[in-house]
Order: sequence, then structure tokens, then C-alpha cells
Amino acid sequence: MRNLKLTIEYDGTNYSGWQSQTNAPTIQDTLESAFARILSHRVGLIGAGRTDSGVHALGQVANFKTASSLELSSLLRGANSLLPNDIMIRKIEEVDAIFHARFSAKSRIYEYHIWDNPLPSVFHRNYTWWIRDGLDASLMGKAVLHLLGHHDFSSFQGADKEEVFSEREVMTAAFERRGPKLVFSIEANAFLRHMVRNIIGTLIEVGKGKISPKNFFEIFAARDRRKAGITAPGCGLFLKHVRY
Repeated sequence: MRNLKLTIEYDGTNYSGWQSQTNAPTIQDTLESAFARILSHRVGLIGAGRTDSGVHALGQVANFKTASSLELSSLLRGANSLLPNDIMIRKIEEVDAIFHARFSAKSRIYEYHIWDNPLPSVFHRNYTWWIRDGLDASLMGKAVLHLLGHHDFSSFQGADKEEVFSEREVMTAAFERRGPKLVFSIEANAFLRHMVRNIIGTLIEVGKGKISPKNFFEIFAARDRRKAGITAPGCGLFLKHVRY
């Protein structure tokens, strides 16, 4: 039995997230359907991160097992020929049997893109969150320093609290100005559901001057989701890379 590792990029605009659902199109279902046609058996993809509806990926990782002896180059070409043009498998590798896309990961890197401009963009509307008011990136940069290290992220956990254990370790967190775009990058050992989007929703309040970096820390330390900002839209979020 071979264990195959996939590196995938996708535009999540037309999908209800990564994870398989019975009544909505998902990235996982679309990929599994393509592989089933080529391999003549069902496959069960394991993803490194369960991206939400509308969220994109530059380097999602998944794995599955198969008894097929088909050459990897042929499998890559065949799968991509069957996929829609908003999903692309960048690489297929054969890995050790114990490799698990989710549990073997050491860290994940996400980016969130903000269109910081008085006017929206026709071309970036599905890949950024448009904020028409000017944002103070220096204040937002000061606030994100509080995220570094091992902390309880309950204040930025999804309201459904799917995960009971809410402590995570953040290795890096920073903002970068790219013309009219403001890009937030964060690397952590793992992420809670909606964690990045809830952090961004609160940081926007810092950038608008409605709360200070100190207030941001107080919200963070409160471990209370009700005190944090709104959940930023999924369209600006990208799973950039998974480290192993």
C-alpha cells in the first residue's frame, strides 16, 4: 500500500470549504472524485487544514493510501485534467506509511489579505477584505506582538468551540504593506476554528483607532470570545504553507 502526499492550491470562492459535505461542493469531494475515476477505487483524503467556505490555499497538503502502481507523473497529469480550473495539484510524492497530513505537521502558515483603499478592487474582491477607512498598520503591528508565544486563544476561538483545548503556540505574526494591500502573516503549531479570522476582526478595530494595542491584549487575555471583534470574511484568508 502506497501513501501519497499531495500539495494543492485552490481558489475557495465557489466551495463550502475543504471538508466533505453531503449537500454542498467542497475541495475534498472534488479531489476524491477525480482520483476515484483514475484509480477505480474510492480514496479518503486527509487534509492538513480544514479551510472554511471561501478560504483559499497556496499550499494545502493532503495524503491518501492506494494499492495502485500508477506512476506519479501520470497520476498528477490525470488528476489535474479532471479537476476544475480553480483547483490544482502542484505535486504528488510517495511518503512513509506513517505520514499523516494533519498530525505530522509541525506548523502551518496562514496569510490574510486586506484591501486598504477608499475604493474596492474589481480583481481582488474574492481574495481580500475591503476596508474603505484607512488603517494604521503600525498600531496593528504593535498589537500582533502580543500573539507570539504559547497562549490560550479562547478569545479568538469559533463560537461553536469545536476544540476543547484552546492553547496554541504562535511562532511568527506580522503585517506587510504591499501597495494598497495589507497582508497579515501568522505561523502556529495549530489553529482553532476561525482563529485567524477572529484575530483579524479584532485587529481591524486597532487599525481604525477604535481600540489600542493595550486593549487588544486585554481582549486576548480575557479568554472570552464575546469581547473580541467580528469574524473577518473567509475570502481574504489563504493557507500558505504547511511545515513538516
